[in-house]
Amino acid sequence: MTQANGTGGSSGDGRRHSEAFGAPERTAGTEKVQEANDRDAEDGVRGGECGDSAGAVEAPDGGWGWVVLAATIMVMALTLAFPSCMGIFYTDLQNEFHATNSETSWVPSIMTSVLHAGGPLCSVLVERFGCRATVMLGGVLSGLGMAASSFSRTVVQLYVTAGVITGLGFCFSYQPAVTILGHYFVRRRAFANAMSSTGTALGLCMLPFLGNYLHTELGWRGSFLVLGAVLLNCCVCGAVMRPLRAPERRGPPLMNHGPPPPPEEKSAGKEGGRMRRTWSRLAASLSKHMAFDQLLHNPRYCAFAIGITWMMLGFLVPLVYLVAYATANGMEPRRAALLLSILGLVNIVVRPLFGVIFSTPWFKGRHVYVFAWALLVNGLSNSICCVGPGFPVLLAYVTVYGLSMSVVGSLIFTVLMDVVEMSRFPSALGLLSIMESVTLLVGPPLAGALIDRTGQYCHVFFTCSAIVSSSAVFLMAAFYWLDTRDRKLSKQGQASALPEPARPSVDLAPGCQYSSVPTEGDKDKDKD
Repeated sequence: MTQANGTGGSSGDGRRHSEAFGAPERTAGTEKVQEANDRDAEDGVRGGECGDSAGAVEAPDGGWGWVVLAATIMVMALTLAFPSCMGIFYTDLQNEFHATNSETSWVPSIMTSVLHAGGPLCSVLVERFGCRATVMLGGVLSGLGMAASSFSRTVVQLYVTAGVITGLGFCFSYQPAVTILGHYFVRRRAFANAMSSTGTALGLCMLPFLGNYLHTELGWRGSFLVLGAVLLNCCVCGAVMRPLRAPERRGPPLMNHGPPPPPEEKSAGKEGGRMRRTWSRLAASLSKHMAFDQLLHNPRYCAFAIGITWMMLGFLVPLVYLVAYATANGMEPRRAALLLSILGLVNIVVRPLFGVIFSTPWFKGRHVYVFAWALLVNGLSNSICCVGPGFPVLLAYVTVYGLSMSVVGSLIFTVLMDVVEMSRFPSALGLLSIMESVTLLVGPPLAGALIDRTGQYCHVFFTCSAIVSSSAVFLMAAFYWLDTRDRKLSKQGQASALPEPARPSVDLAPGCQYSSVPTEGDKDKDKD
């Protein structure tokens, strides 16, 4: 993708390509300005959106990318793993607010749902301010939300502070971190995604210990206040996420696509067409930040989005209720929290190994099938909890669950990057997050209502096992059918192309240089 934008083509194509990125033939008046812009693009320090056209420069696959990877790991640890550790305070929240299982479960449910549902808004902020500023904003929001939740007097206030505000902060930190990592790594992308997913495991390993210690020493209110301060570390992580490139435009003189409209036309447009421009910009923004075109015209993305959305109905619910299930059957809270830490430790140990394995050429094109098989094992492992609530049984459960979860977490973003172009990844992730948020929102409360009705936790684990396993079977069947169909179409296309062997060399050469990342300059030239 990146090499295609930088090399190849005739001299005329090269001139067109350079002009599209705001680099026309230099005159004496623009020489110094252009050199300054080149220095900024090389350093990647100022501005820079990590959105659609960030592939304008070649991904380093290392260098400062390792620092960005380390920061992404820490962001994952502080965001994705945090809702699962709310189970430590589950009983205290019930007693404090005299709430049922269903009412209490709305807190992590809203937090997780908003974390995913804020994707389109996060995409807008990334385009406007860049990944670095958006991650830092998320750190401030999540820290303030958890600190404010320590002063909550009703469970509804907890929904707003710990649920909405903290969840939105998690979204603003997590999604830009994943996006910028995808631009820093191309050849080693599977390894980088697997390593970044160890952040979730790191959070699952460390946060239960921290939460249990704070809960013992300070109670749930003091714990939430301290955890709010801990979440501010997302600001530090965001500060090192240096943009990969400079902004596309510095001003009208560098673009050289014609003079700006006269002041009279601007004022007339402000008076006459303000509402029309507002609606057109809104429609363009929705089209850009919500990948509805991918959902309608990309069957692989459609199948993947449906499977992941159904999976999320039961994927995280066992983690929310694991500690409550163990303590309700007489296990000490410290040993119950240790189960989550063991789960995180298993992920930390095996995810880097899986990242190296899945980066090998043999797995190219097979990521989705490995992902689906791991998801099937993950779903079936939930039935182990129903054997008994003893520590050995639950230890076996978290081990199997952790191994399968490692593969799922290592490949989920890699599979998404395989089925959509990288230029469409932020919007595709945003739409997928919106779809996930619906099932993530209703999953824990439905499980809580089932517990209130039956008084047994085993029914929840059986239900989650059926949901996750069925989503895995759906993904296997859907992608196998799509691969079979594509192979048949490919054979038919090869057969029809045999009488005209020279046609591919004519049709493919011009398009391969511009199809990956369209720029604003290209769009303007096409209009002309």
